[in-house]
Amino acid sequence: MIEAGGIPENFFTVWTNVFDRAGLKPGETLLVHGGSSGIGTSAIMMAHHLGSRVFATAGSADKCRACEALGAQRGINYRDEDFVAIVKAQTDGKGANVILDMVGGDYVSRNLAVAAMHGRIVQIAFLKGSKVEVDLLPVMMKRLTLTGSTLRPRSVAEKAEIARALEAKVWPLLAQGKIRPQIYKTFPLAEAAEAHRLMESSTHVGKIMLVP
Repeated sequence: MIEAGGIPENFFTVWTNVFDRAGLKPGETLLVHGGSSGIGTSAIMMAHHLGSRVFATAGSADKCRACEALGAQRGINYRDEDFVAIVKAQTDGKGANVILDMVGGDYVSRNLAVAAMHGRIVQIAFLKGSKVEVDLLPVMMKRLTLTGSTLRPRSVAEKAEIARALEAKVWPLLAQGKIRPQIYKTFPLAEAAEAHRLMESSTHVGKIMLVP
């Protein structure tokens, strides 16, 4: 899907949440959950090329290496590694300034633990569920911002404003080939079932594309 001014949807989503809503700045640290997903790979590339330090969680060693190849300083295998401990160790105990989370569930409390002072946590999905019991004291103690958004349509005025920012900051990176949509595999529309089987196997990095 293409959004504002021909920018791929993933980049549109990342810009609105990571850079607009959460205000990620050059020199800050971003933690991306689901780093090997379409949105995750886009977030890694954009943040890296715009001057931020990136950590990403993924579900296998190969996916972690793929995240690192795109610009993550460290891919963290969530199956056998603790992203809270690793990010804190790699940032001298400071933690992540911005966290992009599409997992939810028990990640909510862990995000609060790994967030830096004045950190911003952006929730865009809840793969592990949206109903959790969590101690919100870290929000007060570290003056955190916990926010989120959905991909529901935005007004024409909002899209125009976002399009201007994307044109200035993201389009040059696309034009120079520094960032690009990560297409893992394409299928003809007639093989949609096979594409779904690949998606359910969770072995891919980036997007799976159906071609009409």
